[in-house]
Amino acid sequence: MLPVCPRLLLMDVDWLRKLCLSFPGATEQIQWGYDLLFKVGGKMFAVTPLEPAPVCLSFKASLENFAELTERPNIIPAPYLARAQWVALQTRDALPESELARLLRDSYDMVFAKLPRKTRDAVSSAKPLARKTRDKKPAKKKRRRSR
Repeated sequence: MLPVCPRLLLMDVDWLRKLCLSFPGATEQIQWGYDLLFKVGGKMFAVTPLEPAPVCLSFKASLENFAELTERPNIIPAPYLARAQWVALQTRDALPESELARLLRDSYDMVFAKLPRKTRDAVSSAKPLARKTRDKKPAKKKRRRSR
């Protein structure tokens, strides 16, 4: 198990990974050194540090939930992401597991809803995104002159 927030009993990263990766098309990626990001369609919906940090989990919240959550103890506006209504948990026990699971799904749903239609369709059908290619005319073959 990898270390996370020092102020808590080890956050169950395995539980978090299992939950977030159960969402359709969700992926994980290590970024910014030691942060584990969960993404859908290339857009992140949750992030947790894998080394000691002041916060142990950040995720997107609805405008209403953002105001309500940030009034609770050990939940703050997420550093660098608060203007986009992201909250950060300072301790693992800031939210009950069932509520956290619901809020993470809400975060996923909000990010998924903002994806371009083509990306949403690709995620929904679990097909890789097709890259745009320009319509090119096939190259003409040079004819050899016969003598």
